[in-house]
Amino acid sequence: MTFVVTNNCIKCKYTDCVEVCPVDCFHEGPNFLVIDPEECIDCSLCEPECPINAIYAEEDLPENMNNYLQLNADLSADWPVITMQKDPPADAAEWENVEDKLQYLER
Repeated sequence: MTFVVTNNCIKCKYTDCVEVCPVDCFHEGPNFLVIDPEECIDCSLCEPECPINAIYAEEDLPENMNNYLQLNADLSADWPVITMQKDPPADAAEWENVEDKLQYLER
């Protein structure tokens, strides 16, 4: 099993979660983070660190977000690993809890 970064992270990209990851499975894109399912050890440390509840255990993934499991796998193969917390985008708070942000994902 793995953890999955979902819709709420797009354009928010809070990085509180990356520093607690013991295996460095987070990867960073322009406006989104993903988890490499091959590296994730299911430790669950990242989930409570996300201030906007964008991370789910695979088994708890809402049905309407199942596509994020494959998206995390695909993008983690291309994006660099991130291990240190960074400042969020200046407008991150404006994007919190906005639904259907997939159209804004920058690859």
